[in-house]
Amino acid sequence: MTQSLVLRDSVKDYLLGQIQKGELPIGKTINLAKLSREIGVSVTPIREALSQLEHARVIKAVPKRGFLVTRLSKEEARDLYEMTAQLEMMALEASSFSKMDLNTLRTHHKKMEIAGNSKDAISHRFEFHGLLVQNCKNKVLLQILEDLKMRLLFYERGLGEDSSFHSLLNNQNEAIVQALEEDNLPAAALILKMSWMAVLEYVESRLDRK
Repeated sequence: MTQSLVLRDSVKDYLLGQIQKGELPIGKTINLAKLSREIGVSVTPIREALSQLEHARVIKAVPKRGFLVTRLSKEEARDLYEMTAQLEMMALEASSFSKMDLNTLRTHHKKMEIAGNSKDAISHRFEFHGLLVQNCKNKVLLQILEDLKMRLLFYERGLGEDSSFHSLLNNQNEAIVQALEEDNLPAAALILKMSWMAVLEYVESRLDRK
């Protein structure tokens, strides 16, 4: 059973990487037999990985066509970001932070500032958000957030390359850390929501230009 889960997760990570690099274009049918040959595993873990990605809305199953990479839309983006903001606020408000937790957040934020608008900027930011809610005991809530963020990554492709916008997000993250250090959880939650809404506004403007 454990081996099956490892295979499924490895295939899922491979598929996500292929989609993000454009090797699996949006709207194109995913060829299971071809993937099986490329990865060197049977079709079973591939189907399991595809089912997980379908649950996270990264791909969709189309009758008589198979699995397709889901197209991006402003409507979906709005739903995803608003839901993520609300749920992450809930998770943050249900969390507690030790001095060590706060030091970890502060250290990671400094690393994000040093990284600037590099290609790793988005992954650093998502790691920061993960640290914010890691102490939430509601595991169902955390799993839902993980699934939502898996899809959000596709809307944020290239976002970290904009230095001015990246600077805005860093300033907001700094304000979140400061609020937590001052034991002001309501303020931290409010800034957190503002940060997600700022990303949504930016993503929507980019979709308008396409």
